Amino acid sequence: MKEEYDLSKLQSRKNPYASKLKKSVTMRLTEDVVDYFKGMAVESGVPYQSLINLYLRDCVVNHRKVDISWHKQAS
Repeated sequence: MKEEYDLSKLQSRKNPYASKLKKSVTMRLTEDVVDYFKGMAVESGVPYQSLINLYLRDCVVNHRKVDISWHKQAS
């Protein structure tokens, strides 16, 4: 094995799978939610968007369902 390799002659190419790895979406999140994940990002050193993705991925893997029930108020 060589001690040094000359990589200057290599041609770079785009990752053909990069566009399939993640999909860009626009989401409207409340400020407190963004602040929460940004705070976690500072503590963990992981970008907040990645933390949101990890949390949502955990929901997918564990088949978590949202439980939204609107309770009627007593009149």
